[in-house]
Amino acid sequence: MLDQYKSLLRERFFRYVQIASESDPKVGVVPSSEGQRDFAKAVKAELEDFGVEDIELNEHAILTCRLPANVEGAPTVGWVVHMDTVPVNLSPNVHPQMIRYEGGDVLLNKEKNISILLSEHPELADYVGDDIIFTDGTSVLGADNKAAVTNVVTMLEILKAENRPHGEIRVAFVPDEEIGLCGSKLLDLEKFKVDFAYTIDCCALGEIIYETFNAASFFVDIEGVTAHPMSAKGVLVNPLLVATDYIRMFDRLETPENTEEKEGYWWFTDCEANASTCRLIGNIRDHNKARYEERKAAVIANAEKLREMHPRAKITVRVEDVYANIADSIGENRWPIDLLYEAADILNIKTITKPMRGGTDGSALSVKGLLTPNYFTGALNFHSYAEFLPMESFAKSLAMTLTLVDLIAKKKA
Repeated sequence: MLDQYKSLLRERFFRYVQIASESDPKVGVVPSSEGQRDFAKAVKAELEDFGVEDIELNEHAILTCRLPANVEGAPTVGWVVHMDTVPVNLSPNVHPQMIRYEGGDVLLNKEKNISILLSEHPELADYVGDDIIFTDGTSVLGADNKAAVTNVVTMLEILKAENRPHGEIRVAFVPDEEIGLCGSKLLDLEKFKVDFAYTIDCCALGEIIYETFNAASFFVDIEGVTAHPMSAKGVLVNPLLVATDYIRMFDRLETPENTEEKEGYWWFTDCEANASTCRLIGNIRDHNKARYEERKAAVIANAEKLREMHPRAKITVRVEDVYANIADSIGENRWPIDLLYEAADILNIKTITKPMRGGTDGSALSVKGLLTPNYFTGALNFHSYAEFLPMESFAKSLAMTLTLVDLIAKKKA
């Protein structure tokens, strides 16, 4: 059965990744790129061919559909998968290739001399003998999250073709997850009415996620005082140096490169500056809600200290919550989470439960009352040219989805 899944998944995934759908954080509208709308239209056409019902593509390029139940009394389950790929300084055009991995380094692009080195990516060693989808080294692969879109569309195709027993299923394909979960935040939960939902996003075979960061962004704007160097003494206020003083107020060891597991961090991600102004943009992350609030307070308090250090500079600071920890929204009913482990046991998949050092669309949905845990696509090294997707893991991710459908069909709501 897995071989049949692989054939279906490979063909669809190769088509999907060749539709450029990077999100763009600078645009400020949803969707942030027309490529995501193009991708949604392509998926919509497939859903129409399957005969799935209530297909709707709205102005924000959120695509939803419904597969009516063919068994009575089962809960209604949703899947939410994002259509955008991460905006990074690589080509938006993906050239996928499948390579039978026999060990050692992987030559991705002979012409450009691009390889994935085993010494830098020892995780490759776990996939000797597997067929693996790679890039040509010039882009991300886009398995984050086109592997999930492929998974869910193929699930719907199989259910329709086989008339397999299932409860009511709703699916939402959303844009702009990579730039703040923007699409899922706009999902109308009165229309997308489900008892619980799942995301399928990133991560190796067996990974199950129901704990994510609390996340915020902060913006520090500094207006200095300009002057010619010949008469600058006592007059010039250099906004870049003011910004440097602000950055130094934060513990250098509490940054992404110095933290792991449940350790939170501050991360200065952007600096836009000239002789008169400077804008710093940063991220706050912490699994613990209390520590998260303390970090937000520190951003504000340090800005006040900066004003005292530089009274002639104009300094403003703004903090915005981005998403919340799924774990803080889990109520007494953990059955949707327990179901993931039951499905994995049926498939003899060894589970790996870990707190995600990031967020999923479920981080935005769970805080609204829609519990949405996450499970694996099978892909690794997302957001980089070294991203790859082993076909065995990919097929088992689809098997997880279908097994969840089977188990939910037997459950009475």
